Order: sequence, then C-alpha cells, then structure tokens
Amino acid sequence: MSGPLLKGKSAVIYGGGGAIGGAVARVFAREGARVFVAGRTQAKLDAVASDIAATGGTVETARVDVLDQQAVEKHADAVAATAGGIDIAVNAVSVMHDQGTPLADLSLEEFMRPIDGFLRTLFITSKAVARHMGSERPGVILTLSEPGAKLAVGGILGHAVSAAGKEAFSRVLAAELAPRDVRVIGIRPHAVVDAPAAGSYTGGLFEQAAAAAGQSIQELLEGGAMAQGTLLKRLPTLSEIAETAAFLASDRAGTMTGTIVNLSGGAIVD
Repeated sequence: MSGPLLKGKSAVIYGGGGAIGGAVARVFAREGARVFVAGRTQAKLDAVASDIAATGGTVETARVDVLDQQAVEKHADAVAATAGGIDIAVNAVSVMHDQGTPLADLSLEEFMRPIDGFLRTLFITSKAVARHMGSERPGVILTLSEPGAKLAVGGILGHAVSAAGKEAFSRVLAAELAPRDVRVIGIRPHAVVDAPAAGSYTGGLFEQAAAAAGQSIQELLEGGAMAQGTLLKRLPTLSEIAETAAFLASDRAGTMTGTIVNLSGGAIVD
C-alpha cells in the first residue's frame, strides 16, 4: 500500500480543539481525510483549522456542546449529508476531574464527575455517528482511555472507574457494530508529556502532584514518578498518539476491533 492512509475518508473529531483532538485532526488531514472538528471553544477549533488549512488540508469547524444529544445528532447528520457519510469518529473530549483525593475525603459529586461526564459524551457521540456508518461504507470509532482503567493505586477512584468504563463501552460497542463492518478501538495513552504545553486541561490536573513533588508540571512529566513508573521511562507524545490513531483508523488496521491499544509506555503490561 502507498499514498495517504486516510485518503477520501471523512472524520469527525469531538474535542477537536484540545491537545489530543487537535493533534489527531492535523495528522488525519495530512493523511488525506476530510476533517470535521467539533468542540466547545471556537477559538481553539479555529487554531486547529488554521494549521490544517495552511498545509492544504480540508477542514470544517463546528461549535458543539457534546453533552447536548440533540446538538450532536444534528451536527452528525449535517456532516453525513455534506460528506456522504461518516467514515471515522474520534472522541477526544476532556472532563476536568479529581485525582489524588482518597475515599474518606472524596465527595459523591467528585467521584461521579468523570464517570458521568466521560461516559455521557461517549454514548452521545457514538450513537450520533454510528447511524451514518457501516454496510457499504465501513466505519471506525476511536475512543480514549487511561492506564487508570487497570492501575490499583489510591486517590483515583472516579478517574479509574471512568477509564475502565470507557474501555468496557468500546469492547461491547465493537461487538454490536461488527456485523455492520464498523470497528471500535480504544486507545490508552498515559499522561501525555507535551499536552500541557499545548493547552491541555491536564496542566491543571497535575498541578497538585507537581507541587507536592517540588517540581514544575513539565519536570513531573518528563522525569517524575509517572515516567519512572513505565518500562520505557518516558511518557507518550501527542505525535505518537495521533500517528497511532491514523493507523488504527486506516484500512491497514482493517481486522482490528474490540481491543485497547496500549500507549502507556509499559506502565500497564497486557
């Protein structure tokens, strides 16, 4: 095979203005996809679109609240009408949540925030795009989780349950959509070393841990406990996640579904 991986494909990226979503959108466009980026902040979407347009890619933006089911379905319908269907969908939506608080001090609201937020957006976006995939037009849905899905460490109850839930959702959805030739694959990166510098919410998420270690957030990610807890002694980059996503969304990964792709650097060994 040769040529762009995603030539002629239409791809919707929810959270497309974020660090991971933006990186994925740029690589998808480079690989020939017609990219539709959706999210809450128009300025961030415009920045991603500007980068893509500058390199000759095809991109459209839409300000969409991914917690609004009707709005997401309306947007997906519009994308499908414009592109003749949807080939690829990526949920890169972020939900700010607590990490570091043990059960005794954790409120029910904080516990439920990532569970409700992440899984609600995953359900809404998957349901909206699945209607426009499959049969004569094979589809791919990519989801994102975290090593917390498998880790047994204190202080990440809500985070861990939400991550495990996203992975379970992906496996079951893969079984349901397989007869229509729609693949569903989860991607499990660890904390992304260059995400805070790209404006990721993880900058705020890791602020407490960095302060406790007497380090900057960048120092924490480049050589701190999270990196040292991996086999490779380093955390993944935005580029590595985006390039992996492009491969998984392509026909070269045509028999992959119902699985979780481990980008944790060996923090979790499957």
